[in-house]
Amino acid sequence: MQRFAGRIILLWGWRRALVAFAAGALAVLAQAPYDFFAVCFVSFPVLVWLLDGATGEASDGWFRRLRPAFATGWWFGFGYFLAGLWWIGQALLVEADSFAWALPFAVIGIPFALAFFYGFAAVAARLFWSSDIGRIAALAFGFGLAEWLRDFLFTGFPWNAVGYAAMPVPLLMQSVSVTGMIGMNALAVFLFSLPALVAARRHLRLGLAVFLILVAGHVGFGYVRLAAPVKPARSIDVRIVQPSVDLSEKWDASVRDRIFATLLGISGKAPEEGHAKPQLILWPETSVPFLFTERPDALTALGDMLADGQMLIAGVVREEGGSANADSRYYNSVVAINDKGEIVDAVDKVHLVPFGEYLPFADLFQRFGIGQLVAGPMNFAAGNERHPISLPGGLRAAPFICYEVIFPDIVAADSASSDVIVNVTNDAWFGDTPGPYQHFRQAQIRAVENGLPLLRAANNGISAIVDSRGRIIDALAVNARGAIDAHVPVSGRPLLSPDQRRINGLLIMLLFALVALTLNVRQRLRAN
Repeated sequence: MQRFAGRIILLWGWRRALVAFAAGALAVLAQAPYDFFAVCFVSFPVLVWLLDGATGEASDGWFRRLRPAFATGWWFGFGYFLAGLWWIGQALLVEADSFAWALPFAVIGIPFALAFFYGFAAVAARLFWSSDIGRIAALAFGFGLAEWLRDFLFTGFPWNAVGYAAMPVPLLMQSVSVTGMIGMNALAVFLFSLPALVAARRHLRLGLAVFLILVAGHVGFGYVRLAAPVKPARSIDVRIVQPSVDLSEKWDASVRDRIFATLLGISGKAPEEGHAKPQLILWPETSVPFLFTERPDALTALGDMLADGQMLIAGVVREEGGSANADSRYYNSVVAINDKGEIVDAVDKVHLVPFGEYLPFADLFQRFGIGQLVAGPMNFAAGNERHPISLPGGLRAAPFICYEVIFPDIVAADSASSDVIVNVTNDAWFGDTPGPYQHFRQAQIRAVENGLPLLRAANNGISAIVDSRGRIIDALAVNARGAIDAHVPVSGRPLLSPDQRRINGLLIMLLFALVALTLNVRQRLRAN
């Protein structure tokens, strides 16, 4: 092992970049749908050894001395994000004639930009580097900080944060209810990097002891939390509809009635054996294939379909201003419709997808003929705020549209006064690729963090009902068409408040920084 580590440390130039890229790409196998987290015990030690050798000349300024570390982290990140996000390009092929030209910008450009966060992580770690377990703590701090920044900088895109690799099953998800994603990201990198101590054998016993304590705590806490009975205070009978509509037809005027009839047929069928008539029916994002302002007869049909006391929450495109108004604004929304066919509530998507749902710096890009990069009916305007929707039985649902559910702080803040989390999405853009599985995993973790059940409707999957501990009650596979009927117990609240989770996460991250700084200073003093 020492010989292997030594070879990694001495790599330079394109060989160092290639190994860093390969280590990052390999780490993606720890994410859904593969969930092979053991690869991280290879990828991150290799990154540690690469950073051991990422030093500039002593006579160089601090910027030049840190440049090799940044390059190493950047190549690791580029491999990680390229292998983990290649499926984004699938969305551009739905209407390839119009959007295939943008494929390199999506498939390569997004990973290229995101890799800067991991380059920053490597630099932050290298500032506190030492030759012992302190460098493992430094790397945990660097990645914890980078993943936290990735949550909100430049509109935020915390997809496939490293911490998810440590939570492939509900047993291993429960710790996030205490640490939050901030702490989980730092702890995961620390744990995954500890095998790097085997090469030098310094602090090996300490590292092994810490490793066993962290793993035992992670698994043990999960076991205790899952074994504890959940006492439901209330419950609701739910039907999740997954229509699996072909995106090439979705906005085709000639087939809209057929799509709507499919939704009505699945929603109105008799309950499955052993299930009560649903109180709530949930349709996916933009599932209604027309504007209600243009088709008021559709609301009449919905009122006829819904039984007394039933409610439908459906993803729609909502228009303000009227179809005759050139200044009309369109929103990606969910609406609540009662058994009389009346829209009783609406919530607009607040956090839109750049280039997919709106064009940032639109005036600048349009000068070069660049518009929205994903096929769709129109550009959307962002909603001002999110509020809970009142459900039958006095329950309240916090609605999140598409990728809004991947933001831990947003979900925590906007679901604080709710009883269930609702996520509607249209992952059909990405086909049967890792994308829908990764999206579902992140939504699943939000249920655990906030101690609330998750109701999720996706156009072509993965639609599911998840309990407050992250256990899947029922689900529909990708590309399946049908419905899920389930009796959903509603109880409990998060183990800790969002603020306390955030404080815990920041304290974990700062603890790693303190350990790294202390050992770094001690090493410098010994050298002098």
